[in-house]
Amino acid sequence: MQGTHGEYLIGVGSYDMTGPAADVNMMGYANMEQNTAGIHFRLRARTFIVAESLQGPRFVFVNLDAGMASQLLTIKVLERLHSRFGNLYTEQNVAISGTHTHAGPGGYLQYVVYSVTSLGFVEQSFDAIANAIEQSIIQAHNNLKPGSIFMNIGDVKDAGINRSPSAYLQNPAEERARYPTNVDTQMTLLRFMDGASGKSIGAFSWFATHGTSMSRDNKLISGDNKGVAARLFEDWFASQNKSSSSNTNSTEPDIRQLVKIARSIKPTGGKDCNRKASQASKVRKNDGSLFVGAFCQSNVGDVSPNVLGAFCIDNGKPCDFNHSSCNGNDQLCVGRGPGCGKGSAYNFAWSRYPDEILSTKIIGERQFKTAVELFESASGELVGKIDYRHVYLNFTDIEVKLDSNKVVKTCPAALGPGFAAGTTDGPGAFGFQQGDTEINPFWKGLRDLLKEPSQYQVDCQNPKQVLLSTGEMFDPYPWAPAILPIQIIRLGKLIILSVPGEFTTMAGRRLREAVKETLISSSNGEFNNETHVVIAGLTNTYSQYIATFEEYKQQRYEAASTLYGPHTLSAYIQEFKKLARAMVEGINIPLKGPSPPDLSSVQIKLLLGPFGDSPPEGIKFGDIKEDISFPKEGYFTKGDTSCATFWSANPRYDLLTEGTFAAVERLQGERWIAVYDDDDLSLFLKWKVDNSSYQGLATIEWEIPNEAVSGVYRLKHFGATRVTILSPISYFVGASSAFAVQ
Repeated sequence: MQGTHGEYLIGVGSYDMTGPAADVNMMGYANMEQNTAGIHFRLRARTFIVAESLQGPRFVFVNLDAGMASQLLTIKVLERLHSRFGNLYTEQNVAISGTHTHAGPGGYLQYVVYSVTSLGFVEQSFDAIANAIEQSIIQAHNNLKPGSIFMNIGDVKDAGINRSPSAYLQNPAEERARYPTNVDTQMTLLRFMDGASGKSIGAFSWFATHGTSMSRDNKLISGDNKGVAARLFEDWFASQNKSSSSNTNSTEPDIRQLVKIARSIKPTGGKDCNRKASQASKVRKNDGSLFVGAFCQSNVGDVSPNVLGAFCIDNGKPCDFNHSSCNGNDQLCVGRGPGCGKGSAYNFAWSRYPDEILSTKIIGERQFKTAVELFESASGELVGKIDYRHVYLNFTDIEVKLDSNKVVKTCPAALGPGFAAGTTDGPGAFGFQQGDTEINPFWKGLRDLLKEPSQYQVDCQNPKQVLLSTGEMFDPYPWAPAILPIQIIRLGKLIILSVPGEFTTMAGRRLREAVKETLISSSNGEFNNETHVVIAGLTNTYSQYIATFEEYKQQRYEAASTLYGPHTLSAYIQEFKKLARAMVEGINIPLKGPSPPDLSSVQIKLLLGPFGDSPPEGIKFGDIKEDISFPKEGYFTKGDTSCATFWSANPRYDLLTEGTFAAVERLQGERWIAVYDDDDLSLFLKWKVDNSSYQGLATIEWEIPNEAVSGVYRLKHFGATRVTILSPISYFVGASSAFAVQ
């Protein structure tokens, strides 16, 4: 029921998708040693649905705090949606996109090359994401109500730089002259407003910067900078809507009295509890009424959040411009985030920051602040049609007609040696450099043991030298995708291009312009210069990078990871233009070629589950191993860190979804009230196995924020365990000694 004021039916939803916080390899850096070992803050699936009417066209957009979407996730989620909603939500009108954090559990993609470091498929990781997508969509669907959507556009300052500037310079000078910078700084934001109350219910934005503020050495689950932005935005909105009566008394309590009270409260010791105890300590209860703020990814391919640039960690000098290496060593060239500081105080150690947590927060804050400005000033209401087009394409064999009428083809997937070199965000293997166009005999011999590329592949991928011919590798199951989805979604004058990979800055610009020009030229004024096109990157499946033809020649990381050869971008532009014309003409495009395979039945799973956890004799889970260490003053002040370590079981026994492993409680009267949990940026859960006893330990660290209220606090830990594989899961809780904060 689209109203006279251009109202749609709108709904938003959100659900916890935090996966296993121990032992699971993180998706992104392909670092075998980067296994989860705690939580920075929780991951979420955030969804919006827009419909013209109850029976009219509608679409779903899901934003995941994950490295990328997964074809298998899309397949299985669509099956679940079909069983619940029939044909209301299908591959045609559902878009599932990833923020590209490199700090989430892996093992949820179905192709071999993306699951090597995770030791194959990790069912617990997959289920956490799939369940969250489904539940967030259900929540958004149930919340559908008449409302309005406002769009605003603005620039984000200092949140991304081009990490492959030498490749960008390969693009034509006249093309580059049309743009002020070598990255896109524009953020597009949608504000969703309830038609009845006039209150905002959510905001979704698109902006391109990599989720690599957290380094390849980080082991804490984190939504990275976009997750930080979302947490800040949602908390900011909640704070704007709190009544003044919720404010605490302005009179500061007597710190001596607080210390006296705190000293009388000792650790509780480990106690049995149930799963609901953890959920009860969740600070933000997800009852479906919470404001949802999402920061979505765009053409991120060559955009780094490490905005101070890349430097050699052995001497502090800038890296080689063309190869991003230091005296030929790619592992010494590392990008610096804004939290690392400048000058002689910089420590030239492996970690690119003295404080990657701070860098993550700063880049998140920069996106958050722009989003707030756009949100508060959004006045351009979206009205008009909802429409969408979707098609599957075999990207290994697309005939592409170039402007010169020359016909070329895409290739089976392949990776070049520049892929193995990694990037300044996360250097790869020793012995490779970005821009390599030759493979040394050792690596060539190792490659041929796996699969020697066909001559057709070698010729097709030129000038890329084929390091891994993943499109010709099918043992034990396909190593890379062949069939990809592309999708266009229309919301009035806003056009969303769902792409299954990482377009570089210039590749994204060319795609946006081509689609917009096609829409305008094919319509009778329905589309015009006011039509706004955004790219939703890493959506519905993942197929790595898409560089321009010119960038492909230099074979830096992004080009070496452009799977389907030098004409990949041209193929995308050609096929998206077909979708755009079909949308204008009202033509429904039939599915072209075979659908992507469901490889769930053949997945290899080599990661063992947790088993046999038990505390030392005479100790219970939840007991304190190391209690609060007090400052000499006897109390903490804002900016201090309080810390306690508990005997604990592996967090993989239960993910405590929509609950928490850690809480900070404040004494209010005679009751302890949770005021921070493991979804707060100030509270960290770190899990490890004790080196001497080989038993689990959970450390909770609280960096006391400036807004913390003076009072008596304690740290609390929740967990779960199982004595044997066949025994039921049991739950435990323990709390530290109390401490005073001024």
